[in-house]
Amino acid sequence: MKKALISTLAALACASALAQAGKPAQPASAAPDLATLNYRLQPRQIAAGTWVIEGAVADFLPANGCNIINTAFIATGDGVVVINTGPSRLYGEQQRRAIAAVTPQPVRAVLNLNLHPDYFFGNQAWDSVPTQALAGTIAGMRIEGSGYADNLYRLCGDWMKGTEPAPAREALEPRTFTLGTHHLELRRLQGHTRDDLVLLDTTTGVLFAGGLVFAERVPTTPHAHPAQWLQSLETLEQWRQQGQFKLLVPSHGPVDKGVQGIAQTRDWLQWFTALLERSAQQGVDLSELLRAPVPSRFAGWAAQPAELQRSLVQWYPAHERRALMQPPQ
Repeated sequence: MKKALISTLAALACASALAQAGKPAQPASAAPDLATLNYRLQPRQIAAGTWVIEGAVADFLPANGCNIINTAFIATGDGVVVINTGPSRLYGEQQRRAIAAVTPQPVRAVLNLNLHPDYFFGNQAWDSVPTQALAGTIAGMRIEGSGYADNLYRLCGDWMKGTEPAPAREALEPRTFTLGTHHLELRRLQGHTRDDLVLLDTTTGVLFAGGLVFAERVPTTPHAHPAQWLQSLETLEQWRQQGQFKLLVPSHGPVDKGVQGIAQTRDWLQWFTALLERSAQQGVDLSELLRAPVPSRFAGWAAQPAELQRSLVQWYPAHERRALMQPPQ
């Protein structure tokens, strides 16, 4: 775990410089006001009692206040369930006010879908409400939180003022429950991280897929297990074919492209893992690989080439070592 953390932080440390070389950041639904440090969060209703607050389809940048995540909330009639809390204390505070402006219902619970910082760094603003995640996610938050904070402070500066890692306080188990008029299912998958929480609202047919699905954005991979991730995507596709959900909310990317994101994420993972294996077998140097073009279908995605370069830096050395250890043919 220590080595994984160091690798993750080393990859994140180059984010700012790499991002400048990539595609210009796409704005969130309302561009943040840097002068007043206002994220301009605008909840958008997508189903009965269900709102999303869309982040920039981009990389972590000062221009977006490190807000690249889609958060959400469900007003059930007997209280609100909040899904993810954003990248900073400030985001969490503004998120809380944005929700209160939509509904007077009390917030019953806050769910963090995985251990990455923009899923839980706004938890400080919700200290009077149960903040919940899978047990493995909470363990990861505790281990990696300070490293995440160091990097986000470096990347986004004043937007992070007063932010300290606040891991979820209550461990969840997968279960089905009813709150108000909404029937909700908490399901555990894995692959993007070791513990990926998915929330299905069977009342509205909305699935909150967290980081398992990226839409029109290069997936992040610091805690990835590609084979498990691909299996989870297959599971999501089966649920879709069975009619278990109608709308998929990815944590990153346009919500209206969420269902298509299943195929997009699968395509990317299959291409990326094949690239690593083939390049290692051919003896391609990492410096060459970092300069190699990507297929045209990925070239216009957000966070390109920064996210790909981070993934290559993290994962390629292990593939090289395995190739070197193979006996000669």
